[in-house]
Amino acid sequence: MVGQSPPEASAAVLLQPFVHQVGGHSSMLTYDEHTVCKPLVSQELSFYQSLPLAMRQFTPQYKGIVSVHLKKDSLGNLTLIASPSLGQPESCGRLDNATGDPAASLWHKCKWSHTQVTKSFKDSCPGKMLLRTDLQYHTDSLLEDANGKQPERKSYNPWGLHCHRQHLNRMSSKHNENKLHQFLLLENVVSKYSYPCILDLKMGTRQHGDDASEEKKARHIRKCEQSTSASLGVRICGMQVYQADTGHFLCKDKYYGRRLSPEGFRQSLRQFLCNGKQLRTELLEPIILRLKALLAVIRKQSSYRFYSSSLLIIYDGQEHKEGADHRLPFAKAHPCRVDVRMIDFAHTTFKGSKSGPNSTPHDGPDHGYIFGLENLIKILQNLSEGK
Repeated sequence: MVGQSPPEASAAVLLQPFVHQVGGHSSMLTYDEHTVCKPLVSQELSFYQSLPLAMRQFTPQYKGIVSVHLKKDSLGNLTLIASPSLGQPESCGRLDNATGDPAASLWHKCKWSHTQVTKSFKDSCPGKMLLRTDLQYHTDSLLEDANGKQPERKSYNPWGLHCHRQHLNRMSSKHNENKLHQFLLLENVVSKYSYPCILDLKMGTRQHGDDASEEKKARHIRKCEQSTSASLGVRICGMQVYQADTGHFLCKDKYYGRRLSPEGFRQSLRQFLCNGKQLRTELLEPIILRLKALLAVIRKQSSYRFYSSSLLIIYDGQEHKEGADHRLPFAKAHPCRVDVRMIDFAHTTFKGSKSGPNSTPHDGPDHGYIFGLENLIKILQNLSEGK
């Protein structure tokens, strides 16, 4: 499953923050239109390399590994450069041809630097909280096409920029520019969506890995007990929903998700399916069917524990009328265009995995994950029935 043979040595790739990252703490970066990358964790790599066939439709495609180094220019601007050497996708966002999607090139066009990013967050996020939990961001003035014209208004989730800033801080303080870091290349699961509405759900009743320290274990147990992770086996870690009435994405972060009661969680699921004008009830059945298919697969995975992993529910905020656009062959076959994907496997363990000296083999399926999936399906079914 490693990518194609490497290109010529000069083919470097400028990595940019992934503008549709709604949760997590690890920086997700755009490699090319169909590929994202993230810092390599050996346990996550082990999972992708031994992924059961039945689970592949529910996870991003693993595309290989790249070496990444930090580069600082004369003004102190920090960038990450990937050197495709161990495996990479067919197409590269190379430095000599870094055009592509205006959304992906937003950060490069604005020349986000270490200091600029910090200033941006100080200006937009008052108080101690890094992010407000109810955001409607748009960037009309920052996006222009090659002719200097502004495209249709879109908005971008600030969480990815927050993660990127923290990642640059860690890298620049701990390592010099010559240090090579390995990153995983993964499928960009939202690349086919015009306005990707994304719900990031932390699944299961337990979040700490087998190798967690006592302090970390206690911290994660406390988070679960104080949130819907304990009562429902699932909590919201992030969300963006396109609002058709304003042309913005409504964004929620993990701090919002931690405070929700079970009833608040149900209302947030409803909000995720509301475009500002109406509830997208036509999405419920395909989402439920996909979740049921995942549930059947998880029940058969003996020894797997998906601690701290997330589940993404995705749909397009732009409604496609059947046959309205002949350029979109999927409009008729998949009018709802929904997807469900598992992500973040740094703490996933299974029999035979390289999970560290403190890892303990588990028997049977992950009942905490199953509990969360069953409750999620039940809540969506109630929504579908108007309850």
